[in-house]
Amino acid sequence: MNADELVDACRAFAPTLGERAEEAEQLRRLPDATVTDASDSGLFGAVVPASLGGHGLGLTELANGTRELAHGCPASAWTLSFLMLHAWLLSKLPPAGATELFADGRVPLAPAPLAPTGSMTPVAGGFRLSGRWEWATGIAHADWVLVHAVQAEPAFATRFLAVPFRQVEVVDVWFTSGMAATGSNTVSITDAFVPDRFTVDARTLMDGAASAGQVVGDGMAGLPVPPVLALVAAAPALGAAEAAVAHYRNRLSERVLAYSLGDKAADQPAAQVRLATAMSDLASARARWDRALAQLDPQAGVIGEQLRVDSRLAAAATVRSARSIISTVCEGAGASVYFSTEPLQRLQRDVEVLKGHVIFDWDRTAELAGRVALGFPLRPTDLV
Repeated sequence: MNADELVDACRAFAPTLGERAEEAEQLRRLPDATVTDASDSGLFGAVVPASLGGHGLGLTELANGTRELAHGCPASAWTLSFLMLHAWLLSKLPPAGATELFADGRVPLAPAPLAPTGSMTPVAGGFRLSGRWEWATGIAHADWVLVHAVQAEPAFATRFLAVPFRQVEVVDVWFTSGMAATGSNTVSITDAFVPDRFTVDARTLMDGAASAGQVVGDGMAGLPVPPVLALVAAAPALGAAEAAVAHYRNRLSERVLAYSLGDKAADQPAAQVRLATAMSDLASARARWDRALAQLDPQAGVIGEQLRVDSRLAAAATVRSARSIISTVCEGAGASVYFSTEPLQRLQRDVEVLKGHVIFDWDRTAELAGRVALGFPLRPTDLV
């Protein structure tokens, strides 16, 4: 699969995701058919290095494929893209562990909660692990779970550890007004043994370093995880805004205004202005997001502190703009778009919940960018 084929496959898959969106929301996870279709089409191996049997594609392809998927269902796009991205994270395990996970052409599916809310203790051959992690997107489809844990003794350290799904307890908490299909439940692990080969130093994974011998055919080699996550996770919101504008345009051409003498919505200057405003705002949001992706290309040079901050700010701004664009068109689309069968209401609800991800928190992101612009150093907890 090359870059064009990935985006084309996602574009072709989007209508199916739209048809299954209501079912996915009711299930609070992806339908089995969606996971099977994604697997059969090779999507899960999109950014897995070629040396591990994947397609070795890059950030821009993954992000734009995700944006296309969101035209059908933002929550499904979010989940599928996270499973694709997390397969890339698993490829950063030591060679022995990664080779085992990806043996025989398999692509392991794994949630990867990033917060270090577990504890680990070094023992012979590995670690004993316990903890509880929230926001395990895609856990209903998991083969493994990649979690982040802290070691207190004999010296402070943090690591990511891959644990087989059978060793994980799922706590069913995901009852939400939007993004229900992501199934982002909580997971708990109690005193599991994790061999060394299934663990990797957190800084090595997060900062973009790769284990020796694992970068062959890796289109995202060297990219730090936080800005990659931010821009890919913003893609469902941008795709949802694109879909919302398209729905609004089509609705204007068909809608007759209530309490009128048959007046058509498309003939109203206010509706024409609203549509053009949304189109203009969408073009601006898309251009900024595209520019951020291009700047983060691994071939563009050293990815320094400022670029990481700029990427996070661009991602948060993309989500903020998407919310505004969807609100703009919904305000002028009439009350009937809030029937549960209408796509616009689901697009709006999904993006409203999506924006709650910590990496899109506008106040925290803008404060971070402002501090750096004024010459203050990054703090250890800044997610960049």
